[in-house]
Amino acid sequence: MHRERMPRWLTGWLKLRDHLSDDLLGGPRVLKAAWVINAQKGGTLVFVLAMMAAFDCWTSTAWTYAALHGSYGLLWLLKDRVFPDPSWEKKVTLGGALTMWLLVLGPYWIAPAIVVIDRVEQPAWLLATATIVYVLGVAIMLGSDAQKHFTLKVRRGLITDGFFARVRHPNYLGEMMLYGSFALLAGHWLPWAILAWVWGFVFVPNMLRKEASMSRYPEWAAYKARSGFLLPWPGAAASSTSDVASQQAAPRSA
Repeated sequence: MHRERMPRWLTGWLKLRDHLSDDLLGGPRVLKAAWVINAQKGGTLVFVLAMMAAFDCWTSTAWTYAALHGSYGLLWLLKDRVFPDPSWEKKVTLGGALTMWLLVLGPYWIAPAIVVIDRVEQPAWLLATATIVYVLGVAIMLGSDAQKHFTLKVRRGLITDGFFARVRHPNYLGEMMLYGSFALLAGHWLPWAILAWVWGFVFVPNMLRKEASMSRYPEWAAYKARSGFLLPWPGAAASSTSDVASQQAAPRSA
């Protein structure tokens, strides 16, 4: 079975990025990546509420932001407890942890800082829109991650049904939606620029590396042809339903 090869630029970037986040400055790997990520995500609600108190900002937009981004952090901690991602169990150096904060985790807090410091007040329709996008994004992200986790505990192989039937990376799609809702509340270009950086240089390379790995499965070519990278292909529903039925009747490759 032909396996797709990653382009040289992607291989080089992933090698550099992994060094920055895992081994920067050398020394022992003393911290789990999960600990670093959980500290930021779990601390978001406290951070936003503290900002609101410090700047005496109790606007509807600030409260909505605190509720959305804060609840996401709590859900992330719950997710890590119930179905943790094995990729975050790796240990990193202190320099690597600092890189994760400076390049990704820390900049995520710029959006709430803008909301509070600038006393942003968005119209009710935008608050409702952001909330809907957030809820859908959280459901897609948590649902697909849970499906992947528990399916792979039972059997190894390509997952092509459920959340993955028409979209190959629904977990990334969900996370992009929910973080997009935070930027929408901020109403400023800077959070969008940060998301463009994270999506373009973290998310997309991760997805491309995952696709190169998944291409080793015999059913990959057919699955790729009928599914979308981040959004479903128009008209793919009928074929995905029939393919799921046939795949459930036959064992998958290990």
